[in-house]
Amino acid sequence: MRLARGLLAVGLLIAVGAVVALAIAGAASGGGDAYLVRAVFDNSSFVIPGEDVKVAGVTVGTIQAVQLTVQNKAAVVLRINDPKFRPFRVDAHCEIGIESLLGEQFVQCTPTQPRSPGMPAAPPLPAIASGPDKGEHLLPVQNTTTPVGLDLLADTTRLPQQQRLQLIISGLGAGLAGNGQELNAALERADPALQQTDEVIAVLARQDRLLARLIDESDQILAPLATQRAHLGGFIQHAGEVAVAAAQQGQAIEQSLTDFPPFLRQLAPAAVRLTNLAEQMTPALQSLQAQAPAINATVSGLGPLAIAGIPAFRTLGNVAQRGESVFPRINSVAAQLLRLGIPLLPLANDIAAVASSFDNAGGIEDVMRFIYYYTGTVNGEDALGHYIRSQVVITQNARTSMLVQSASATFACTTGASGCGHAIAAGKDQAASAASPSQTGPTATVSSAHINHSAAASTKALLNYLLSP
Repeated sequence: MRLARGLLAVGLLIAVGAVVALAIAGAASGGGDAYLVRAVFDNSSFVIPGEDVKVAGVTVGTIQAVQLTVQNKAAVVLRINDPKFRPFRVDAHCEIGIESLLGEQFVQCTPTQPRSPGMPAAPPLPAIASGPDKGEHLLPVQNTTTPVGLDLLADTTRLPQQQRLQLIISGLGAGLAGNGQELNAALERADPALQQTDEVIAVLARQDRLLARLIDESDQILAPLATQRAHLGGFIQHAGEVAVAAAQQGQAIEQSLTDFPPFLRQLAPAAVRLTNLAEQMTPALQSLQAQAPAINATVSGLGPLAIAGIPAFRTLGNVAQRGESVFPRINSVAAQLLRLGIPLLPLANDIAAVASSFDNAGGIEDVMRFIYYYTGTVNGEDALGHYIRSQVVITQNARTSMLVQSASATFACTTGASGCGHAIAAGKDQAASAASPSQTGPTATVSSAHINHSAAASTKALLNYLLSP
């Protein structure tokens, strides 16, 4: 019983160990969803399974297997564990590199070539549909590079590799007689620079006519540059100084470039307004152009005027100099006038109020009418001209004036003018006195008191008429 129990325990331990081993192997293999790339190289360059697969120096997987194809090429199966670098595109490229001087190697891959924004991505690598390699994604030999390691170059200096290299070179012509195309393809794949050089040469071949024209016309361009080589050298030197200054202000320039698009967006409405302004200013500028000769003549005439005005400006300067001494003395007078004006301010306000009331009541118009009618009252006009409606009689005793009988006033009396009747009566009495022959002498004299009373009555009646509403 004890032996059976021991055997049973050993069996359980073996089973558990087998399960753990399978689990570890499954975890190491990455599961059934692993992404495998079958990269074909001309030479595997001594890579072994388990070495790293890197993208831009970062490990993204491992080498799962190294196999030989029917075309005598090396097929290196790459296991890509990082999903961020899946899938590989048809423009992917892989090359074998040396990890260290000890000979350890790795595979450096580029899943796809960089593209400009907006360009479509290349299609994914096709998967092998059948066979023992089914599911693996084939990267052809045209997309791989196998460099020659430094250790192999160093081996050619030692025996027996040195003798073998001599034998290879001696028999190289016979060995490559029928394999020229394969050798050419191997050389192109050996160095990516050769492939890029072929592409450059192909582009140059397509542009041969343009290059020929460039060569022919380069003399016309280079000849003036040769005569100005000193200026060209200065330009290059100054360009270097500008580049150094620009590098020192790199952050400010970057900020300016960042602010430039918003500036352009704000500039667009302003440009539209400037365009409208230019369109509206075109007729005015055309009219101004038509008057350009007159404007030129005016500007030309300003020169003599300016020359003639120089003495006046000099005299003005002398006056200004004298004013420097006069104005300080006037300051005291201005201060006195200011002190005088303060108590006169209420009187000025009252006078302004009276004047405004007089103007609003039509007083100015009434005064003008008074002057007009008074002038018409004491003046007359006949065929000989203007005359005064009065007669002066000089005697020994008194100087009197009497009203001419035929020259009567023609203004109308209003019912409200109480003095109008007195004036008319006074005028009649004066006329009757002048016509009576019983008075002293051939003409009658009128006392000064009577004359003054009559003049005052007449003036009062006239004022009542003029100032009546």
